[in-house]
Amino acid sequence: MARIDPLPPKQWPQEMRAAMAAIQPPAPRHPYPPRDPSRPKGLNALGMLAHHPALTQAFNTFNGHLLFASTLSPRERELLVLRVAAVRRSDYEWAQHAVLAGDAGLRPAEVEAVGQGPDAPGLAAFDRLLVRAVDELLNGAEISDETWAGLRERLDDQQLMDLVFTVGAYETLAMAFRSFGVEIDDDLKRKDASHFREV
Repeated sequence: MARIDPLPPKQWPQEMRAAMAAIQPPAPRHPYPPRDPSRPKGLNALGMLAHHPALTQAFNTFNGHLLFASTLSPRERELLVLRVAAVRRSDYEWAQHAVLAGDAGLRPAEVEAVGQGPDAPGLAAFDRLLVRAVDELLNGAEISDETWAGLRERLDDQQLMDLVFTVGAYETLAMAFRSFGVEIDDDLKRKDASHFREV
């Protein structure tokens, strides 16, 4: 049940225009989602954020980097975000990013495996490392030496920084979605046929 009722778009303050535009970084590395009227719009999340345009603009500037200018690939990013959603039991975050994970090339079986954890069958070795890094960050705020060494074989300093900041950003969003009671939009329910597994 919503604790902060989402504002419908017609009630969004004028400042939300700049807040929404802030999600597009000046030098994007990755494509924006396709403009398709059948795609979920996430209006409940946006309607919640519309209560605080200044905060939304600041966060969107940061999140725009993570989504569209990160040195990580979209696939790597979505593995991280899905694992945060699973561990934090954020239904809304999971539903949104199950869709984006499909855009990034993750198969449904891989998405399900991310929900199960780093030892789930069906994950490639490096994917396991990414999922394990999320668990370690959420459990102890630090990537272990062993996991770090494995990540370092593939990722440079900037990529490792983007990894940690991605986990932190989506941890924040998971807290917001759960604490504010953001409910899954009907169009998002139709797109997300699966829920995360117990962790």
